[in-house]
Amino acid sequence: MPRSTIVLLLLAISGAATAAESVRYEQGLAWDLQKKRLLYTESHWSRFENNLLSERTVLYRCADGTPFARKVISYAPSRLAPAFDFKDARLGYREGLRWKNGRASVWFDGSGGYRERQLQNSPDLVADAGFDGFIRSRWPQLLGDRRQQLQFAVPSRLDSYGFHLQRIGAAVYREQAAQIFRLGLDGWLGLVAPDIEVTYSSNGSRLLRFKGLSNIRDDDGGATVKALIEFPLTDREVPAAEKNRAQAVLLKSCQLS
Repeated sequence: MPRSTIVLLLLAISGAATAAESVRYEQGLAWDLQKKRLLYTESHWSRFENNLLSERTVLYRCADGTPFARKVISYAPSRLAPAFDFKDARLGYREGLRWKNGRASVWFDGSGGYRERQLQNSPDLVADAGFDGFIRSRWPQLLGDRRQQLQFAVPSRLDSYGFHLQRIGAAVYREQAAQIFRLGLDGWLGLVAPDIEVTYSSNGSRLLRFKGLSNIRDDDGGATVKALIEFPLTDREVPAAEKNRAQAVLLKSCQLS
C-alpha cells in the first residue's frame, strides 16, 4: 500500500474517532422554593462517546459567579451508580462513590476526617446523576403508573436507602408537554423526610425541573439546601476545552445567602 494512502487512511480513522466524541453544555438555575432568590447556578458539561454519556463535570457557582464546588462523574463502571467525586470549597468537604472489584463504596472527607464504607450489592443501586439514567431505563413502567423501587447511595451517611419513584401526572412546563414524578423514602423515614419532585420532557429525554433537597449544604454546612432548579429546554455542543477548564478552575468560598 502506498505511503500516501496509509497517511490518508490514518487521518480518516483519526477524524472518525474525533467525530465520535462530543461535549454538550447546559446551566441550571437553583432558586429558593418560592423562586424569589437565586441561590446558585450549576453548569453541566457532558461528554459523549459514540452517543453514550461517559462523563459529566458540574461546576457550582454562587449567585455572584464565584465557583465554590465541583463534581466529576464517570459512567464507565455503572450507568445508574456512576463513580463520582464532589468537592465544596466553602466547607472543606468532599464526598463520592468509587468502584473496586465490582463493589461500590461511598466515602466522605470533612472536619471529622475521612471515612469509607462498602455498600451491599444491589441491581437497583442508584447514585447521584445516575438517577437520571434510572428514570430513562424505567420510563415505560413509570408512564404505566407502576411504582419503581431503588436503593439510593448517600455518601454523607455511608449507606444507601430504599426509595420509591412514581408518576404524579402530565403537565405543561414552559409551553412544553411534560411528566412529573415524585421520589420518596420507603418505610417510616418517608413520614419525616420531604419528597423530591422532578419534571421531565414528555418523551423522557430531558430533566426540566428539580424541586426538593439538593446536594448542596447551607453556608454553615448543617442543613441541605432545598431548591427549585430549572434547566433549559435544550443543551448545546461546545468545545471539549470548556470542560477541561471547568475541571481545573480554582474553587473559592462564597455565601449562598
